[in-house]
Amino acid sequence: MIFLPILLIIFPKTFFDNGPTICIYTLLTGMNCYGCGMTRACMRLIDLDFAGAWEFNKLSFIVFPTLVFYYARYFIYLMRNAKAQLSTKKDTSIS
Repeated sequence: MIFLPILLIIFPKTFFDNGPTICIYTLLTGMNCYGCGMTRACMRLIDLDFAGAWEFNKLSFIVFPTLVFYYARYFIYLMRNAKAQLSTKKDTSIS
C-alpha cells in the first residue's frame, strides 16, 4: 500500500508510454475504450502535466482525484485502526 504511490512518483512520466496495449476492448475492436490512456494520464497528473493528461484521457481529471481521496481515506483508516490496536494492547498488558 505504501510502495505503489512511491513507485509511481519515482517512475518518469513516460514510463508507461511504450509497449503494446493490454486493453481487451481495444484488442478486440481496434477502438479505444473510456479507460484507455488512464494510467498514462494519471502519471502526467502526478507530474502536474495537465495538458498531457488531457490528451491521454479527459476522464483522468475526475478519476485521479477520486483515487487519491479514497487512497488517503483508507490510509487514515489503517493508521487509526493500528493506533487503536496499540492502545488496547497497552491497556490489556497493564492489567
